[in-house]
Amino acid sequence: MLNEYAYCPRLFALEWVNGDWADSADTVDGRTQHRRVDREEGTVPEPGGEQDPDKPKVARSVLLGSERLRLVARLDLVEEDGGGVAPVDTKRGAPPDVPEGAWEPERVQVAAQVLLLRDHGYRCDRGFLWFAGGRRRVEVIVDEALEARTLSLRDAALRVMERSEMPAPLEDSPKCPRCSLVGICLPDEHHALHGQKRVRPLIPPRDDGVPLYVQMHGGTVGLRGEEIVVRDARKREAGRARIAETTRLVVHGNATVTTPLLRALAERDVPVAFHSFGGWYAGTLVPSSGKNVLTRIAQHRVALDDEQSLRIARALVHSKILNQRVLLRRNGESVPAEALLRMKELAAQTRRAPATDALMGLEGTAARFYFQNFTRMLKGNLRDRFVMEGRNRRPPTDPVNALLSFAYACLARELTQIAHGVGLDPYVGFLHAPRPGRPALALDLMEEFRPVLADSAVITALNNGTLDTGDFVVRSVGTALTDRGRRRFIQTWERRLDELATHPVFGTRLSYRRILEVQVRLLGKLLLGEIEEYPEYRIR
Repeated sequence: MLNEYAYCPRLFALEWVNGDWADSADTVDGRTQHRRVDREEGTVPEPGGEQDPDKPKVARSVLLGSERLRLVARLDLVEEDGGGVAPVDTKRGAPPDVPEGAWEPERVQVAAQVLLLRDHGYRCDRGFLWFAGGRRRVEVIVDEALEARTLSLRDAALRVMERSEMPAPLEDSPKCPRCSLVGICLPDEHHALHGQKRVRPLIPPRDDGVPLYVQMHGGTVGLRGEEIVVRDARKREAGRARIAETTRLVVHGNATVTTPLLRALAERDVPVAFHSFGGWYAGTLVPSSGKNVLTRIAQHRVALDDEQSLRIARALVHSKILNQRVLLRRNGESVPAEALLRMKELAAQTRRAPATDALMGLEGTAARFYFQNFTRMLKGNLRDRFVMEGRNRRPPTDPVNALLSFAYACLARELTQIAHGVGLDPYVGFLHAPRPGRPALALDLMEEFRPVLADSAVITALNNGTLDTGDFVVRSVGTALTDRGRRRFIQTWERRLDELATHPVFGTRLSYRRILEVQVRLLGKLLLGEIEEYPEYRIR
């Protein structure tokens, strides 16, 4: 913790105050380098005891703590050292080319270990850093200056924890590109919203893994080693996927997910979502959501404040209407100019809506103009084959509405999982009223992305011939997708989420799935008071 505070106070607070974590190649490699020293072996010599020069004692993974120092540490290695002892801390990579032989965070970490050994009665004047990549030791002499610096950093870190403070991100720092938490911290995006112009492409554009969808009557989704194995109702293997490459598991229907698999997925922060066969989103099993308590407290406070909630709701609805208008203007054929003008006027009026009810009224009026012209975005004779008379649901009465409902369910699931992962409460929103089982925050966040992702995916699936009339079951009581139709649309949906786009505020290229996460994290910054306005996501 001292190492991280010395490196970056923001990183320290994210990990140890908020409980945030993200792996990178560096962190995984670091754990690999520590495998040997993490095993407890040997014994530490008694303080002041005689040492045998022919058989020096060495102990690995030694846990020490001191109430007086307010420090605790697990020392990688402690060895006899000229009548005293010395800690040896293992680091990945090679030592830096600096006069001290190592960066300050690493030297502070060793100094804290030396202070603990002294507090336990050992003579200890120095420690060592073992750099595995360069296979070289670097000596760290703990003099008065380094001791004072270490204790000063300790006090500063404790103040951050006790006050639950969140230090500002580093500004234009060379430390940020290699930080595993850069996608959580968003340092350049944070400072861009405060006037800084430069936003470096620090966040990987896409996830390394992919989601796994399971759609079947009966069957089992289980665990074998490090793989997810899917079996049908007759116990025949239907498919498999490596857990390390799976970002989420989505189950449509009544397949059984085994307890060992649920536990393995929870340990790896992989959520499991459930839909009915009809596409209704039932909910998500998420790993422990006890992280980021401060943001959730701030979220609940804002939700109870009508004025602050209305500010957020206005931004989301304003962005939604303008995005709907752009989608119609881009893709619609012979869209009445009056409809586009009225939508622009309604979007402007949302900025002055005096209350949530009035805002929802403006949103509903804009939605009528939008859905009255929705099929104008379909090509050729598709408008005759897919007739739609406005938006309807519960149940949808035509194929287009059935497809829209399923797309919105997919988007709600995605944002519910992202909100959980970020540490927000998906059921406490600012626009949609809270109801039992209703992910109000996810529904709020969906608003500006409905046209950008869900509606766009529906239009693409129909215009490209991915789905046809045979992919729907039309009855007097409603319309639903067939199993084949659902599978085909899921492919279109995932391709859309994986598509790269330029963020309109920051200018960086990210997948839409990443953009969803960025927007949710920016909302978290707004709730904590780190930024003043929600940066709307608007297409042009």
